[in-house]
Amino acid sequence: MSTDTLAAPAPAPASGLSDEQMAELQALRERYRVERDKRLREDGNEQYVEIKGDYARYAVDPYVPPGFTRAPLADQVEILVIGGGFGGLQAGAHLRMAGEESIRFIEAGGDFGGTWYWNRYPGAACDMEASVYLPMLEELRVKPTMRFAMGADILAHAQHIARHFDLYRDALFQTRVTKLEWVEADAVWLVHTDRDDRIRARFVVMSNGPLNRPKLPGIPGIEGYRGHTFHTSRWDYAYTGGGPLGGLDKIGDKRIAIIGTGATAVQCVPHLAEGAKHLYVFQRTPSSVDVRNDRPVPPEWYDEQKPGWQRERIENFTTLVAGGYADRDLVRDGWTEAARNFRQLAMADRSVLSSMEKIMLTMELADAKKMTAVRARVDEVVKDPKVAESLKPWYRQFCKRPCFHDEYLQTFNRDNVTLVDTQGAGVERITENGIVANGQHFEVDAIVFATGFEVGTGYTRRAGYDLIGRSGETLSQKWAHGMRTLHGMLTNGFPNLFIFGPPQSGQTANYTHSLGEQARHATFLISQAHARKVRTMEPTVAEEDAWVQTIIDGQRRNQEFLASCTPGYYNNEGKPEARGVQNSPYGQGPIPYFKMLAQWRESDRFSGLQLTSL
Repeated sequence: MSTDTLAAPAPAPASGLSDEQMAELQALRERYRVERDKRLREDGNEQYVEIKGDYARYAVDPYVPPGFTRAPLADQVEILVIGGGFGGLQAGAHLRMAGEESIRFIEAGGDFGGTWYWNRYPGAACDMEASVYLPMLEELRVKPTMRFAMGADILAHAQHIARHFDLYRDALFQTRVTKLEWVEADAVWLVHTDRDDRIRARFVVMSNGPLNRPKLPGIPGIEGYRGHTFHTSRWDYAYTGGGPLGGLDKIGDKRIAIIGTGATAVQCVPHLAEGAKHLYVFQRTPSSVDVRNDRPVPPEWYDEQKPGWQRERIENFTTLVAGGYADRDLVRDGWTEAARNFRQLAMADRSVLSSMEKIMLTMELADAKKMTAVRARVDEVVKDPKVAESLKPWYRQFCKRPCFHDEYLQTFNRDNVTLVDTQGAGVERITENGIVANGQHFEVDAIVFATGFEVGTGYTRRAGYDLIGRSGETLSQKWAHGMRTLHGMLTNGFPNLFIFGPPQSGQTANYTHSLGEQARHATFLISQAHARKVRTMEPTVAEEDAWVQTIIDGQRRNQEFLASCTPGYYNNEGKPEARGVQNSPYGQGPIPYFKMLAQWRESDRFSGLQLTSL
């Protein structure tokens, strides 16, 4: 049997798999390893150049008029939130519901929206069901009309949250934080910005998010290219014409190259192909592209749901995608299919649950069944067998972010589209008028970089600023050998500071879910500080040490999985490092993490923090 048609059989009672089945699985593992090794690079994340200096133009905001100015501020607020994406928005919403009035936002973009403010490329959409991705639907009585939301709708929803909870009141847009320093005498954070603001805040919530700083490949010759270039997160509609729904009517005489074939490219490539004279798609690693099958959701569906329906649906989705067990699958999409496959195998043979080894093997079989179907779909859709073979993903489903689209694969059947499969090597160099790959030169009029956002770089580099804590130590110094926090949110020596994000917390595929739980926790801590007349709060060194050890102990198996994956931002471009284990999410998964936070709050663990009184 070919490894490309491997089915996931019912395990044999004694060993779990027959010798023949195990041989087939080993062959698939070997294929995955070979494909991974093609893409390993010594420079890892260093292959990307930082967006500054000559490259700063790639980060310019194209969605606001140039020349914005305002007078600097020098005042004080109770709570300052950095970041206007769904993390900051949910923090603001929960704080407002808790009665907090003095809240200021600082956001680099020209409005709320976070990633969805920047990602306005044609075809931008969420690949998760709107009813689980869009937060606070029930509270705001919002009823998405389609199963999956387009980018413009998501941006509008973010702005709706901001209006509903009056978060625009003191928001500072087009403003970047440049430094935070703790003022011990006054127990406040002094926040510096690129607008010369000097704002004092008693509490600071950092929800910068990992998907805001464009990532640019350090391809030799990139600086000498004389054609047009832009990054997908700063889409140049003045050059392409059209808008977020497509209709790129200005590039009919242009030869366009797109570098990168991740989730963004999957969504915008069909529109570029429709508009361009010719499109060259430069691929290092193919994405896993499954059926999307979007469809309308009738308003009455929402009316039929019981109170609390969205939270139940979100938790059910998170449980299944994280490999947990649920009696039923409420969402039933491509994300949860591997879980359904696992449950089918487990029901056929109850001995699957007898040991962790058997569980892991069965999960691998479920994954193999899913990815075999994904590769088979490529053969069904793409007419040229050679092109089809190049578009097949040879790795486990969650080694890279799965994609779901109904036009991407079909695009490669067009006469004006050329897939340049570099077999993992990537683009060799850029010339004055084109791109060299596989030893061949391709003349192009414009290059679109669909290379994503910085994820694996240091926290302070991605944030764009550093923090100076109580002792004068910076956060980058404290975290030089890995993060040190309690619950991923608090860190000793940096009082009244709340950090949102996946490291050392409950990472989920549905990122808005984890941000919502962190928003609830931060709101609880701030509310308790007010109620108990607490001046400062931070974890003790002992609590911090214990949490770091919990993270390290819980991540051994996950690191083995990531090391086996093809390079990408999930595994630090194929170079897991010591800090990677320490900076990992909570090993037991997101739902246990959220429950642990809730139990922490209910058991009054607040008093166990290092506190000072007013």
